[in-house]
Amino acid sequence: MSTSEIDNVTDQLSKTSVDAQNELNFAGRGMKLDKSEDAVEIVKGIEACSHMTALRLEGNTLGVDAASTIADALKKHPEFERALWKDMFTGRLKTEIPPALVSLGNAIMEAGAKLVELDLSDNAFGPIGVEGIAELLKSPSCYSLKELKLNNNGLGPRGGKLLAKTLMESYEKSVAAGTPLGLKVFVSGRGRLENEGSTALAEAFKAMGTLEEVSMPQNGINHAGITALADAFASNKNLKNINLNDNTFTEKGALSMAKALPHMQQLEVLNFGDCLVRTKGAAAIATSIKQTHKNLKEVNLGFNEIKKSGATAIAEALEGKPIETLDLDGNQFGEEGCELLRATLEAVDMLDALGSLSDDEGSEDEDEAGDDAEEDSDNEDNQDDEEGEIVEDPALQVQGKAISPSQQKQGGDNTEQNKITIDNDIAASLDKLKL
Repeated sequence: MSTSEIDNVTDQLSKTSVDAQNELNFAGRGMKLDKSEDAVEIVKGIEACSHMTALRLEGNTLGVDAASTIADALKKHPEFERALWKDMFTGRLKTEIPPALVSLGNAIMEAGAKLVELDLSDNAFGPIGVEGIAELLKSPSCYSLKELKLNNNGLGPRGGKLLAKTLMESYEKSVAAGTPLGLKVFVSGRGRLENEGSTALAEAFKAMGTLEEVSMPQNGINHAGITALADAFASNKNLKNINLNDNTFTEKGALSMAKALPHMQQLEVLNFGDCLVRTKGAAAIATSIKQTHKNLKEVNLGFNEIKKSGATAIAEALEGKPIETLDLDGNQFGEEGCELLRATLEAVDMLDALGSLSDDEGSEDEDEAGDDAEEDSDNEDNQDDEEGEIVEDPALQVQGKAISPSQQKQGGDNTEQNKITIDNDIAASLDKLKL
């Protein structure tokens, strides 16, 4: 390397930030790192940092050779904890991504580092991205993992199932080693996980039982996947933040979630916006949280085709809670329903929390007769889904319709008295409301 090139690297390094948390930050530099020599600046930075707990590479693009060179430098940092590597494969062939990830992962394992956070969001690598990090996730370096962020990766059902299998293997190995994997934050929005991927991940979530935040918006999940997630969430009693925005609950999924909510008394943020919850689903959720959830601060049930009675049920259920943000826009309250909602919230000193209702889709003379038609439509969809499931075990087949293993378990294991009480209370309340 010439003297001028060395001087240039030195100048660039002087602009690279290392904060009080020992994070080496190359974010947003727009570097195209193809060959080994392209990564010199990053390698020098890593080598110059005696105690590097985090490396931020977002906003650059990393090739196989450059990744291998950076990995060699990472091997000398057993204190490394946070791999902040979102948006770092722009313009790369899919065949380049797995070997680059494998190199970096192998370096972390060889160093004996214990990861706390792995962020690979905004890398559109699909299932092959999971293949690239699978061995790392199953290694002792990830038994300590608390935050896994795979937002906007396009994993698809296959990637979701592979990730779930990997997490289950990691959990089982970590338990055997006496250091159980205790993931607290899981993020995988805009991933096209659908029912297959989300149901598989639900099993891993249920096994760990340590989640505090789950963010899975825009994944094409309908009631079957929502029901599986609800069952898993009930085993994660420290959940504080749930974001399932822009999936499709329908009444069936909403009722499953309503039955699970009482098991999560630490909830602070509940985001079920744009999930087709509808009036009956909203009433079920309202019933579940009415006497509980004393920490709830944010609720989003916007754009859910909820009508006037649903608005009233929600408002009454939130009384006495420390609500800071309430999003109910885009529903079908009508002018009368909006005024009733505001009046109810004002009476309990919560009006300031209510967001805009400017996109309300109701009308002044609208009644709720349309709910019956909506319910019929949901039932037809549910029937189609159930008839499409194939189960080989004759014991799980009734009148030509398959009963999923999760449904069988739900029917056979519901023996805990508190769960029975919760379910019965919801059913009784719904019946009283003629829902």
